[in-house]
Amino acid sequence: MRKEAAIRQSDILDVLSSSEAPMTAYQILAELQKDEPDIAPPTIYRALTALTYQGRAHKLETLKAFVPCRCEHDNSVPLLTICDGCGSVEEHDGGPLLPKLDALIASSEFIPDGYTIELHGQCRVCAQ
Repeated sequence: MRKEAAIRQSDILDVLSSSEAPMTAYQILAELQKDEPDIAPPTIYRALTALTYQGRAHKLETLKAFVPCRCEHDNSVPLLTICDGCGSVEEHDGGPLLPKLDALIASSEFIPDGYTIELHGQCRVCAQ
């Protein structure tokens, strides 16, 4: 069973990596069902949950969609810029922001499980 789950995660990462835009779970499901029609939505959601937990994919909360992780984020902050024009997503290392974020929340005694920052706007091409 573990082998099957690993294959599913790998297949999902392949689908995400081949897409130019973020994909919803149902878009990923539709793509995978072309070769394996018996795949069910819970399989996709479980695999996406595992991939985001492992740091191999990012969930774009504002879009309810996913992109593959393209950077190393150990002790860092993924900063994702999302173009509202074409839908492209770029990933940046927001590591220099980590001390400032920690300082901002220190007084509230809140303990974050992790950080992801999403910025919406226009990419260079769409802004022209």
